[in-house]
Amino acid sequence: MDAKTLVAHCKLDKDRYLEHLDQCQVGARLRAMNLTTEQRHEVLALLDGALTDQLYGLLLGLDGAACIGDEQHDFRLLNEDGDAISGNGELEAEAYAQLIENPR
Repeated sequence: MDAKTLVAHCKLDKDRYLEHLDQCQVGARLRAMNLTTEQRHEVLALLDGALTDQLYGLLLGLDGAACIGDEQHDFRLLNEDGDAISGNGELEAEAYAQLIENPR
């Protein structure tokens, strides 16, 4: 796995979570709100934006480019071959490219 693949998989997990939202407690709470179709789309867009922002921040934090909580450190993520996939700016660049520049 490399930085590009890691970000793609994280993004896929976020997207799948939103697609299957009805199967979790958040979905049950959304249904209980009796929103119109338009309101539901707005809430889902808001959730997508919030999750994307959090995912982007976490990935930057793992690359040493942002804080996780109140601390900023350099982390060393290694793939199954022992190659670094964080700490060199690639994770930050891929997170920006896939989550911010080209979110869909």
